[in-house]
Amino acid sequence: MYSVRLTEKEIPKKWYNIAADLPVEFPAYDQTEEGKQLENLPKIFSKGVLEQEISTERYIKIPKEVRNIYKQMGRPSPLVRAKALEDHLDTPAKIFYKREDTSPTGSHKLNTAIAQAYYAKKDGVERLTTETGAGQWGTALSLACNLMDMDCTVYMVKVSFNQKPYRKTIMQLYDGEVLASPTNRTDFGRKVLEENPEHPGTLGVAISEAIEDALNDEKVYYSLGSVLNHVMLHQTVIGQETQKQLEIFDENPDVMVACVGGGSNFAGATFPFIKDQLDEKIDCKFIAVEPSHCPTLTQGDYCYDFGDTAGLTPLIKMYTMGHDFIPPSDHAGGLRYHGMSPLVALLVHEGIVEARAVDQTGVFQSGVTFARTEGIVPAPETCHAIKTGIDEALECKKTGEEKTIVINFSGHGLLDLAGYDDYLEGKIVD
Repeated sequence: MYSVRLTEKEIPKKWYNIAADLPVEFPAYDQTEEGKQLENLPKIFSKGVLEQEISTERYIKIPKEVRNIYKQMGRPSPLVRAKALEDHLDTPAKIFYKREDTSPTGSHKLNTAIAQAYYAKKDGVERLTTETGAGQWGTALSLACNLMDMDCTVYMVKVSFNQKPYRKTIMQLYDGEVLASPTNRTDFGRKVLEENPEHPGTLGVAISEAIEDALNDEKVYYSLGSVLNHVMLHQTVIGQETQKQLEIFDENPDVMVACVGGGSNFAGATFPFIKDQLDEKIDCKFIAVEPSHCPTLTQGDYCYDFGDTAGLTPLIKMYTMGHDFIPPSDHAGGLRYHGMSPLVALLVHEGIVEARAVDQTGVFQSGVTFARTEGIVPAPETCHAIKTGIDEALECKKTGEEKTIVINFSGHGLLDLAGYDDYLEGKIVD
């Protein structure tokens, strides 16, 4: 048996909220003396997600309407044993990967996009604004808004906008408006361009523009694709499904790996298992993998910082490179974020999660290896997790340990072929 698919009836009925089980108190959000960052939250977020953001209830019911759309969009997703990759590596380890790439938008992002659009629609808003790096989140929210009969405006980091033109196309197919950030549409965008007309854009800048847009229109909300607690919550359908699938495989995980930019796919895949770890039901190593050129968890400071460049978000305690940090313009645009989910950051700080940083060349080499063995082209972001999964499997080859390694396959790379082309031509450097 190499693949386990659950039935539609087995889609989780509740999201798991790790805030109920944290080993230490969660650091409250804060604001500057002169700012109104906390007061602005009800102006830009729906009532539903704000309640979830501060909730400490262990399980939160998934609305029936959201579960129905999950079904329409292909949940549950498969869990697959990477037998061809295992044979290629000649490792005694068993490698499994959770295929979030099977969603219509090609990544895990739809799990929270559907939920956020649902709650915004309940509040009667007409449009959502957001940021996107590589375009996976913008794609997911564009589709979710279209399904809910809402408009969507996406501020896409300029370097990714230029690197990935077909991401713009697919967002437009879903009726999303896509702008290369920084733009001339917002005060903050104009300020950034005035200081540096060639600014490549960052997720921090794009977030600032999207929030400013929402603050200026009472019929508009802002929607975030990662970082905040409610986004981590919505993604836990991934881990809960994986728990059932591993039971069918008769396996317990020894290592779980996912890439991190803001933290959402890592949180979704691992948080239900971290609960099992805290309850002493399993003994597992959880590895969050980031790019070495944006080493938020491995080299950043654990402190309060803004989630955006303009300082419109509350102050969040997290690992951060500084909200004005401009990462190098690599091909893993979804991981080019200065901060980290405060929940993921707390778990790293407490030693429950291990953080690793990997270089670009090894990342793309791992993607090529995966494509040539398993037949699926991973997103560059996902390749970070695959690289570390392969490293762990090769370590098992040295030690002879038969560990079970689970990789969250967060998205496909079929719209990232320019990056692979550069790698195959020797243009990718560390």
